[in-house]
Amino acid sequence: MSDEQKPARLPGPATVAIHGAVEAKRSGQPIVPPIVRSATFQWATPEDGELRYGRYGNPNQLLVGRKIAALEGSEAAVALGSGMGATAMTFLALAEAGDHIVASKYLYGATHTLLERELPRRGVETTFVEPESLAGWQDALQPNTRVFHVELPTNPSLRFFDPRPIAALAHEHGITVTCDATFASPMNFRGIEAGIDVIIHSATKYLGGHSDLIAGAVAGTRGLVEEVSRLSRLYGPALDPDAAWLLDRGMRTLEVRVARHNTNATAIAEWFETKEEVVTTIYPGLPSHPDHAIAAELMNGFGGMVSIVLAGGGDAADRFLGELKVASAAPSLGGVETLLSQPRHTSHAHLSPGEREALGILEGFVRISVGIENVEDLIADFDQALGSC
Repeated sequence: MSDEQKPARLPGPATVAIHGAVEAKRSGQPIVPPIVRSATFQWATPEDGELRYGRYGNPNQLLVGRKIAALEGSEAAVALGSGMGATAMTFLALAEAGDHIVASKYLYGATHTLLERELPRRGVETTFVEPESLAGWQDALQPNTRVFHVELPTNPSLRFFDPRPIAALAHEHGITVTCDATFASPMNFRGIEAGIDVIIHSATKYLGGHSDLIAGAVAGTRGLVEEVSRLSRLYGPALDPDAAWLLDRGMRTLEVRVARHNTNATAIAEWFETKEEVVTTIYPGLPSHPDHAIAAELMNGFGGMVSIVLAGGGDAADRFLGELKVASAAPSLGGVETLLSQPRHTSHAHLSPGEREALGILEGFVRISVGIENVEDLIADFDQALGSC
């Protein structure tokens, strides 16, 4: 085969995370993009091109959006002011008064609240289903269903369901499939390749990676991203240029960070399985996990999130978090440092104990965002903290 006949070689994910779409260099080009803090930009008539204004977007936001699209393999992407802003704008772009959404019952608490309590005020109803049962999705279908929504992996129970049958069913009926893939990041799971139409991220987490910014992202077709962008101009969840610059900087090390998250979390999950103080260790990389086989098939790595259930219940969990020396007790996840939280106190505090139990969030449940510290130090820290349980 001649050089002319060879297909163009696509850059790998680490290269994309650093450079975005690889383009020709020009003399004097800055290696690190500058922060453009201007709130407004020169524009007189439509002949000057697209009107640009800080609430509409800024050069840093546009740059990082293109990079996210390249990482996800989507036509386009837009970065917004928070993960919930990205989630809300996506639902508003896809559903209007009189429409219906079918969603997995395993969701981040704020997403569940948005679907259950807020969107009905705008005439959009949601049916929650057990995601691993395709029959549940079929039974929930209505003539006005517009969206199927899932999380992969789920927060905080770390389930990983096969999205391909769900996507096939949805597309048979002209329904859009959306997925919050925050826990995976595009390094561990590219949902577009599995038939998902729209990928949502809380970019605060792994994409940013340093616990120093709040941002969200939506990746999908150009038409969908344009509608999300139009609504964001109206509702106002613009991403500040400084935060967009930080997000771009964080993404430059995404591949190496996620690789370390993966290896650390695997070692820590295997260690927790040996501890008598822990009755359940939840990690997709463990053969004991109910979704291990499908996660191994569709994920490039099993992620940095580990959940455990302590034998001593909620009191033991309180003591365990209180004794940490290296890791920290704090909400959020995906940073270089290890963070632990109890969903009963944070993301799922609005649910009753019975509702949490139905989602697998038992008393004594602790969610661990494993960082990239030396794993021996983390295990030693967890070992001494378990002594209080």
